[in-house]
Amino acid sequence: MSAILSLESVTAGFVTDIDILRKVTIHVERASITGLIGLNGAGKSTLMKTICGLVVPKAGRVIYDGTDITGAPPHSMLDRGVWYIPQESSLFPFMQVSDNMLLPLQHLRRRGVLQRPEISARMEEALEKFPVLREKWKVQVGNLSGGQQKLVEFAKAYVIRPRLCIIDEPSVGLSPKVAGEVYDWIESFVKGGMTIFLVDHNIRRVVRMARQIYVLSLGEISAEGRASDFNGDLHQHVRMWLGIDL
Repeated sequence: MSAILSLESVTAGFVTDIDILRKVTIHVERASITGLIGLNGAGKSTLMKTICGLVVPKAGRVIYDGTDITGAPPHSMLDRGVWYIPQESSLFPFMQVSDNMLLPLQHLRRRGVLQRPEISARMEEALEKFPVLREKWKVQVGNLSGGQQKLVEFAKAYVIRPRLCIIDEPSVGLSPKVAGEVYDWIESFVKGGMTIFLVDHNIRRVVRMARQIYVLSLGEISAEGRASDFNGDLHQHVRMWLGIDL
């Protein structure tokens, strides 16, 4: 299956003579989950910012659906069908849940991608899929719990329906019950045809869910393969992949 997203020998960093990513090559297959694991400081955040145009690589290319988008402005990603769910909330805390949900859809309407009736239909579908939102619809996002805010983040992705959704550490700070629901949402997105690039510290969960897995260590890909290649003694393998003593 062809990749919808490829990083080809990408080297990137924030300071001229310091490279955080070094010759990173990753291929994200369509309509599946590709996982990325790595310790804090490995370069995962820089990699995601490079994909989304917030960091311009010093070398290498970012290819999306056959088009070179290296250094493309971040505001163009939604138009291309790329959405990013960050670890920290990206919601506007003083705006209501409904308004946070509508913002990206209004952008797509202005671009001629959606019409008002379809926007209304998608919002209603989101309320059916995430029924808790009904009672929180007119609540300011800043008054929601962390788990409820994460729900809104995923509901936004559901109504946007991107071709590619990049998800960063989705379960951090959540209770086990809510974290389990988050992973269920991710799997349901894939069943609906969405492609997921999942960055997560939960190694066993990534191995369970992803078709292809990459390990990022000190800015370089230290291991990659199918999920079956990562089964077995994860404790031993992770020590080897990341070059650490757990």
